[in-house]
Amino acid sequence: MAASDTDALLIEAGAGVGVGSEPDRRRVIFARLAVLLVFLGLWQLVVAIGLVDAFWISTPALIVQELWHLLENGALVSDVAVTIYEALVAFVVSSALGIICGLLLARSPFWDDVLAPFVLALNSLPRVALAPLIILWFGIGVMAKVVTAFTLVFFILLVNTLGGAKNVDNDIITIARLMGASERDILWKVTFPSALPWIFTGLNLGLTYSLLGVIVAEILASNHGLGYLIAASAASFNTAGVFAGLITLAVVAWLFSLIMRKVEARLLRWKPSLTSA
Repeated sequence: MAASDTDALLIEAGAGVGVGSEPDRRRVIFARLAVLLVFLGLWQLVVAIGLVDAFWISTPALIVQELWHLLENGALVSDVAVTIYEALVAFVVSSALGIICGLLLARSPFWDDVLAPFVLALNSLPRVALAPLIILWFGIGVMAKVVTAFTLVFFILLVNTLGGAKNVDNDIITIARLMGASERDILWKVTFPSALPWIFTGLNLGLTYSLLGVIVAEILASNHGLGYLIAASAASFNTAGVFAGLITLAVVAWLFSLIMRKVEARLLRWKPSLTSA
């Protein structure tokens, strides 16, 4: 009887968690909206009562007007499209090469030891500071933005992939060899799947840094993109335009992160933390 009572309590508790999760989620969303509305209201208020001049921080109303104006003339859509294109090209190329190089180094401990100090030194460089030099080499076109973002993302994926590959359980590799698996089989059927959580951590971070690298290059020298919009607005003392560009950039970065998390959750359904979430 005690066991059945315990089972009943567990079932009720589980049902309670399932039922309560949706209202909790709605409360979180409402709380976020409330925080945002309060922040925007205070922002508008401090300008309206004269505590801060709108020239310095603009106002939510002026930013909405600027966003609407940019949407009407098509400038915002064009700039967003250019930035997303550059960021995705840099992300795909640098991620693919970073993952491949990380797996190859994990497969060859000798070359891992040889190249480790060079990778560490290059990864420690402030690559954003190289953007002016990259622009000097490649001009102000798409290539300069892609290369700038590449220098940021490549090492993130390389280090994460290498770290994940090195943390594979040696017992699993030994068992795979005993069962006749070749080195290629071990690489693609054991090492790579085991390193996927590390790789996706790098991909999430790399997508953000890809956007960052592109924006930095666009701010320095460009005639299209969100970075150009922000720089041009700042040069003309259009504070509302600067905030409009920053808000649009934040939305794009959030969408990037959301899509990557959805892909990760779909591909890593076997991971307990993802299935439970």
